[in-house]
Amino acid sequence: MDAPNLEEAGIGALIGQLTEDAKDYARAEVDYFKAVAQAKVSEVKGAAIAAVLALALALAAAIGLIVGAILTLATLVGPGWATLIVVGVALLIAALLGWAAARGIRKAMGAKA
Repeated sequence: MDAPNLEEAGIGALIGQLTEDAKDYARAEVDYFKAVAQAKVSEVKGAAIAAVLALALALAAAIGLIVGAILTLATLVGPGWATLIVVGVALLIAALLGWAAARGIRKAMGAKA
């Protein structure tokens, strides 16, 4: 980046130098934002792994709860009806949660809920 001597340089050389300086500045900005993004990804990586593990454990617990409910209810109404009742209740809860999530997303997007 040798700056041209203003007395000796013509307008073309000055514009050329300005263009090169602008390109260098843009490259430096891109490199800076890449470094910031990489730092943020590194910070979030551990939290994302913990969130996935927590979700997997919660799913395993929910499966255990459903199986336990079926086994407990099977002594009262039989295994077929117990399965139907527990799965029906689980699907009803899933539908209500899905409806609430869709309503919240529509509200956040500005549509009428």
